[in-house]
Amino acid sequence: MALGPAGTGKTFMSLFLALENITKKNSPFYKVVIVRSVVPTRDIGFLPGNINKKMDPWTRPIIDIFLEFFSQNEVDKMMQDGTIEISPLAYMRGRTFKNAFIIADEMQNATPNQMKMLLTRIGENSRMVVTGDLKQADRLEDNGLIEFIKLLKSKDNLKYVDIVNFGQKDIERHPAVKEILEIYGD
Repeated sequence: MALGPAGTGKTFMSLFLALENITKKNSPFYKVVIVRSVVPTRDIGFLPGNINKKMDPWTRPIIDIFLEFFSQNEVDKMMQDGTIEISPLAYMRGRTFKNAFIIADEMQNATPNQMKMLLTRIGENSRMVVTGDLKQADRLEDNGLIEFIKLLKSKDNLKYVDIVNFGQKDIERHPAVKEILEIYGD
């Protein structure tokens, strides 16, 4: 779990770690799975194109980071050959991600059922990073990330699950972001 305010690099560091791992020789990871929740008031069915095109408004921040390391053609090729897979949260039931580095980004609005479903998709030789900014959660009740954090804090001696908390001192985006968050009292 990577939690903290906007601009701290939660998504960037998750993606960098994923890229570092899938490009290693003899890495068990064959692909990066990008999971984001679709805004609940919208149905992606009305958008044109395949699932990648339909999810573009929600995955664009992650694709932008890929483009810092690769050309557009390289990113397109990785999406075509399955090295990058986009998996909407709503369509993950029944999936198992093996040999994958999963980035579940912006999960602060997931429901408890969605969070449990997401976290139980991890398969053999896989890793998952879940990011979120609880100060940007639109739902404070029935919130899966908040619930999971509370459950996690009540457990000791976990081997595979942990939380990294970022704060305002970790903001890397632009100095104005820190000032804006201070204005909002965050």
